[in-house]
Amino acid sequence: MHPLLQELMASGPVLTDGAWGTQLQEKGLTPGEFPDAWNLSNPTKVEEVARAYVSAGSKVILTNTFGSNAIRLREIGMEGHLAEINRAGVRISRQAAGRESRVFASIGPTGKLLMNGDVTEQEMTDAFDAQARALAEAGADALVVETMSDPDEARLAVAAARKTGLPIVACMVFDSGRDKDRTMMGNTPEQVAQILTDAGADVIGANCGQGISGFPAICRRLHSATDKPIWIKSNAGLPEMIHGKAHYATSPEEFAKWVPELVRAGAAFIGGCCGTSPAFIAAARRQL
Repeated sequence: MHPLLQELMASGPVLTDGAWGTQLQEKGLTPGEFPDAWNLSNPTKVEEVARAYVSAGSKVILTNTFGSNAIRLREIGMEGHLAEINRAGVRISRQAAGRESRVFASIGPTGKLLMNGDVTEQEMTDAFDAQARALAEAGADALVVETMSDPDEARLAVAAARKTGLPIVACMVFDSGRDKDRTMMGNTPEQVAQILTDAGADVIGANCGQGISGFPAICRRLHSATDKPIWIKSNAGLPEMIHGKAHYATSPEEFAKWVPELVRAGAAFIGGCCGTSPAFIAAARRQL
């Protein structure tokens, strides 16, 4: 195991952060606006989000770089700012983290499907290579390949991340099937654990997709199928659209009551995804 991961896990389960997108919306990010562009236009507000998570107890915080790959940036005319946005994202989180937390840089999906021919494997590889390299050069402690629905895309992202030499977290979304225990492509937790372990990820996990009540079973199944640490970040339930804005019904206390069960299921890293906030992380910290 990578020494950084050993250090973080030495005292038990590691508390990570919560949502970024919904927190930026609270600070004025408008619907349809590209969140990562705020690294350049509103860095102070982005840093406020990161600092709030550090204050809430996060020992690992992510970066506001989820969509900063060349394929997504090209669609909004910002491909030329790829390195600048990613480096700024790491710098902002690093400033907020200080000596209290570690910075794990976020790499999200391209939004394209290989099976549909929307993009080639080489184009996807090049996109992840460029982003991973920029994040590593900026001083990220680790890379998090997250919110992946297609294991083939996840494999390409992990391969790109491995070139940096940094520890790699790789997470899939389980929100399909009768029991909401499969990826969009139909993969089970056991299959995902094997795929991501074979790809070279140092930590395997699940994020987004559904509320926290569905995650202990997924965590248990991932844990049973790999010897890698397990990373879990669930949503605050499923959103309800009210006046064009997403609202999440789960409270921080309701969310946090599931934390002990996640620990029993084998989770080594625990945080939140869409709809969660620093209040959720503080509640989870009290449980831990």
